[in-house]
Amino acid sequence: MHPALPYLTGALLVAVAPAPVRRVVGVAAPALGLAMVLMTPDGSYGEIPLMGQLIVPMRVDALARSFAIVFALIGLLGGIYAAHVERGRFHVAALVAGGAALGIVLAGDWITFYAAWEMLAVASFVLVIDGGTRGASAASVRYLLMHLLGGSLLLAGLAWVRVAGGTLVVGPLDAGGAGMLVLSGFAINAAIPPLHAWLTDAYPESSPAAGVLLSAFATKSAVYALARVFPGTDVLVWVGCVMALWGVVFAVLEDDMRRLLGYHIVSQVGYMVAGIGLGTPFAINGVVAHAFCHILYKGLLFMATGSILHATARRRLSALGGLAQPLPLVFALYMVGALSISGAPLLNGFVSKSMILSAADEAGVGAMVWMLTIASVGTFLSVALKLPVLVFGGRARVGVAHPVPTGMLIAMALTALLCVVIGVMPGPLYRLLPFPVSYEPYTAAHVGEMVELLAGTAIAYVVVRTLLARKATATIDFDRAYRWVGRGVRRWSSAVEQAAATLEHAAFGLVTMTVSRRRAFAGPVGYAVLAAVACLGMLLVVFR
Repeated sequence: MHPALPYLTGALLVAVAPAPVRRVVGVAAPALGLAMVLMTPDGSYGEIPLMGQLIVPMRVDALARSFAIVFALIGLLGGIYAAHVERGRFHVAALVAGGAALGIVLAGDWITFYAAWEMLAVASFVLVIDGGTRGASAASVRYLLMHLLGGSLLLAGLAWVRVAGGTLVVGPLDAGGAGMLVLSGFAINAAIPPLHAWLTDAYPESSPAAGVLLSAFATKSAVYALARVFPGTDVLVWVGCVMALWGVVFAVLEDDMRRLLGYHIVSQVGYMVAGIGLGTPFAINGVVAHAFCHILYKGLLFMATGSILHATARRRLSALGGLAQPLPLVFALYMVGALSISGAPLLNGFVSKSMILSAADEAGVGAMVWMLTIASVGTFLSVALKLPVLVFGGRARVGVAHPVPTGMLIAMALTALLCVVIGVMPGPLYRLLPFPVSYEPYTAAHVGEMVELLAGTAIAYVVVRTLLARKATATIDFDRAYRWVGRGVRRWSSAVEQAAATLEHAAFGLVTMTVSRRRAFAGPVGYAVLAAVACLGMLLVVFR
C-alpha cells in the first residue's frame, strides 16, 4: 500500500472525529506511514492503465525513499508537537499535506506527480490560514495565488512535453522549451528569488504547529523535483549561490524571528539548488543529506520559536528578551537547532553542509565554495548569535502567559536528539543516500576550519553587536511588489468592470429602445439581441 494512504484516511477521520481522536490520529497516521516507507522495497507498485496511459502511483528508489523517510518522520514529530491542538482544520490539512508530499516523491508518472503537487498547495494554503489572524488570511491568499501560478507553469510544461512525444515517466528533462516551464514551476516552490517572497510572507503568519510542517514540505518537495528532473543544470549552481547569500542578508536585518527563519529556508535551499546544479554523484548525495538534515534542524527551530510564540504571543525580537530563565529547556533545544544550521561539529548540519562544499571543491568550482562559506557566516551570525541574544538574553520584556505544552517539548527533544545522533554517527544517513558514500567529515583540518569560522564570526558579532541591537524594523522585500501589483490589478479590474458596465448599459439601452419601448422586456430582449449580433459578427470575421 502507498504510504500516503494512512495520511489521507486519517484526514477523512479527523474531519468528523472529536478532538481527542484527532490528536491520536495526528500521531498514529504518520507513524504508520513511516513504517510503510521503511518496509517497502525498491520497485514500482500499483500500475494502472488509464485512457492509454500507464499510471504509476508509487515508484521507490534510493532518492525517493530518503525524502519519503524524512517527510514521514517530520510528519510524526509535527503530530507530537501539535498534540494540544484541537482545531479540526489543522489536523486535516496537516495530514493531507504529509500525504501529498509523499505522493510527490513517490510518484512514478507525471499525472500522479501533478495531482499530489496541487494537493500540497491547497493543504499548505489551509495551514497558513490556520494562523487565525487577518494577516494569515491575506498571506494565505497570496500563497495560493503564487502556487497556482507555479502549478499552471508546471502543467503547461508537462502538456508540452507530452505533445512533443515525451514520456509520462517522471525523469530528467532539458532546461529549454517545455523543460523551462517545468523548471519555472519548480522554481516557485523552491523559493528561488525573486519568486521567494511568498515563503517569508506566509510562513510567519501560520500557527506554531503549522509552521513546522510548512518549513518541511513545499520547498523540499521542489528540491526533490529538481534533483530528479534537472540534475547537472549549470545555471542552478549560481542560482543556488545567490539564494544562499540573499537569505542570510535579509535574515541579519530581520526583526520578526519566524520571518528570519523563513529567510534561512531560502538560504539553505540555495545550498541544495547549487549542489543539484553540480550534478555529480557526490553533490547529489550532499543535496539529499542536506535536505534530510535541514528538515530536522529547521523543524526544531520552528518548534522552538513556535513555543515562544505560544508562551508569549510575541514574535518580534524587539519585543522579546530575558526568556532563558522562564523557558530554559526551549532555550537549550533552540541552540541545538541553531548550531546545527550553522554547521557546528557533532551536529547534523556539519555533515551535510560539508558534503556540498567538498563536492564543489572536488568539481573545481571555487567561487561556489567561497559564496556558500560567506553564507555560513551570516547564518551563524543571525540564527545562533543575534536571535538567541535578543530573545533569551537581557532583561525580561514580556511575561510567559501560557506554559509550553508537554507535546511541544517532547517533539523538540526528539528532533534535537536526531540532530545530535546524525551529527555524531552519520553512517545510517549515508546508507539512505542515492550513491555509495566514502566521505569522512571529521578530519582535523575540516573541524579546525569550521571552529575558526564560527569563532571568528562570534568575535565579529561582539564588535558590531550595537548595529544588531533591538530595533523595530520592517524588511522591504519582493512581497511588497506582489502586493503592489495585486492592488494595481484590483484597481485596473475595477475600472475595466465599471467601464464595461457603462458600455453595457448604453448598448442595451440602444438595443432595447429599438426592439421594444416596454420596460418589462428591456433586459431579456437586450441580452438576446446583443448575443445574436455578437455571434453574427464572429461568423463574418471567420468566414470573410
